[in-house]
Amino acid sequence: MRSPAPRRASGRLARALGPFRGVPWAGNYPAAAALVLLALCPFLVLTTATTLMRPLLMEHLGATAFQLQLTAGLGNAGYAFGAVLAADLTLRLQRRHVYLIAQGGFVLASVLALIAPVIYVFSVGMVLQGLFTGILLVVALPPLITTHGVERLPTTAAIVSLGLFGVVTIGPLVGGIVGSVGGWRLLFTIFAILAAIGLGIGVLTFERNEPPNRSAGFDWLAIPPALGATVLPFFGVSWLSRSSFGHAAFLAPLALGLLLGVLLVASQYRKATPLMPVRPISSTFPVAGTAGAMIVGASFTALIELSEAYLLEVTRYEPARIGGLLITQLAGVLIAALLLRQALPTKWTPYLALSGLVGVAAGGVVLLFVTSSNAGALMPAAAFCLGYGAGAGVAPGLFLAGLSTPAARIGATFALVELLRSEAAFLVGPILLHVAMTSGFPGGFRLAVGITLIVVVAGMLLLLLVFLLGGVLPHRPRLEEWMRGGPTAYRSPPLLANVRNR
Repeated sequence: MRSPAPRRASGRLARALGPFRGVPWAGNYPAAAALVLLALCPFLVLTTATTLMRPLLMEHLGATAFQLQLTAGLGNAGYAFGAVLAADLTLRLQRRHVYLIAQGGFVLASVLALIAPVIYVFSVGMVLQGLFTGILLVVALPPLITTHGVERLPTTAAIVSLGLFGVVTIGPLVGGIVGSVGGWRLLFTIFAILAAIGLGIGVLTFERNEPPNRSAGFDWLAIPPALGATVLPFFGVSWLSRSSFGHAAFLAPLALGLLLGVLLVASQYRKATPLMPVRPISSTFPVAGTAGAMIVGASFTALIELSEAYLLEVTRYEPARIGGLLITQLAGVLIAALLLRQALPTKWTPYLALSGLVGVAAGGVVLLFVTSSNAGALMPAAAFCLGYGAGAGVAPGLFLAGLSTPAARIGATFALVELLRSEAAFLVGPILLHVAMTSGFPGGFRLAVGITLIVVVAGMLLLLLVFLLGGVLPHRPRLEEWMRGGPTAYRSPPLLANVRNR
């Protein structure tokens, strides 16, 4: 058996020789940040761009509305499942190898989508894009957070906010322009080129590492349930575009998928060495952060989809004009990212996460007063509030969860949080959109917006209750200790600690 001393010495030697072993940009922060953005941005733009491109895609690919809805749904399912799959793969394989395979796979998937002659080929490309992006999230993001020093961590948090939601807010504008003037194949060509650039940067930047557990076996209690928990509900919700809430093809996959999701979380909680750290993030701070990210993600996605449908169905605006009205989301996300950069080292991150719910609620209230005559003025105001809410609610929630676990587990933590957030975000939106469409515009639009507002307000009260019953005030995280390998940055009490103590 080899002693640990030679192993540590060989590790130090490998790091010292990094620039001479084909990784000349190892440790370069701007390159690592660019790598993350190029890994995440293309597909995340597509998640909000395809709605306004749908008539063009239907014409060019001979597709139906259901086929495109199913393509988008399974692409989002691939993203959520890819995050869990990456947590498993990186136990046994070098992160560098997983990154290069996933980024190269994204390039090929983009090429497959752009040359697609029919909807079936296009669908395979989109689903693979989602799968590889989910893998890249868990593979590329943790090294940016944990290996560049505590002084860069606030900037990294802002980059995460922009990478996860900043580019999402650009999607309607991109989709609107393409939907109005054409050129969807050019769009996928651009994404393929950006992904290829990201692959090149990764070859020069991504450092080698020793996998934590090369001998780890396949996790049968995590991977198959995660696959079912993502694919089945997204298929069921996609079926709504051709049926009703009472149809078995909607109810059965949705119910079975949600049950598998519950079993996945429960099994990971009880397992001694889980793939995803459910038990460590079941305390006050990470529960509040995860729940907030889920509520904000779901309500933001639903309200943006409802806004696009209103502008298409009621005002009859061109897709490019709709994208232009909604681009004010980006300004809101930028402000939230700057605030997160300032708040992360302080006690104010939990308050910022709560303000995200307030921002989404404010956007929903504005949408209640939208009419065909004032939509051009009120939609940008609502979109700004929604953008701020998304930026202030999701990324801070991720960090509340991630900083409540050891730094070595932040990738698996992000995988779990993104799985739960994606489930909420991409299931609730189509359901509420179906409510609006079947009830008729504009009444159905206001009904769906009102339901969303009730959920957001209930979520705010729930999060305040979680903090109150946790018995701890927001405090400054111990980032230096956490970065050096300490247990957690936040002193997060058990869930409902006040009630348990009594």
